[in-house]
Amino acid sequence: EADKTDTTDGEEPTKTDKLTCFLTVRCDTLLSSKDMVKEEKQGLIPKDGVIYPETEVVFYENETAFNVIQRELKQNKIHMEYTGTAKIPYIEGIANLYEFDCGPLSGWMYQVNGWFPSFNMGQYKIERGDHIEVIYTCDLGEDVGDNYVH
Repeated sequence: EADKTDTTDGEEPTKTDKLTCFLTVRCDTLLSSKDMVKEEKQGLIPKDGVIYPETEVVFYENETAFNVIQRELKQNKIHMEYTGTAKIPYIEGIANLYEFDCGPLSGWMYQVNGWFPSFNMGQYKIERGDHIEVIYTCDLGEDVGDNYVH
């Protein structure tokens, strides 16, 4: 697209060239599965299940979903722990809520524009207007609408 700015030289795009997308981080599945959540983790669940409300954020040419998630959570002082690399990250915990805190099939997933990609967030290139959601699942994605057969 002609209106995109190349930012590989480290310069920030001008106001008119800013690329934006939307980011949300939520764990509302834990509200309906509280009986399965480890007792010491119960107090960490936000009352509305939202850790990071949907926010319009700036991203740069060729960034991935993981680049955006990592930067925004860090800037907002929201704890995130992952293993792997930026190309193939695996999010273990956000806001001190970790995989397996709600049983053996629980953990963090992501979707973009309502779709759960079958490849890693470190490989998903963001486009203008994308809606990225990081969601806690208690049932390998079935409880959050991922119908992919695992």
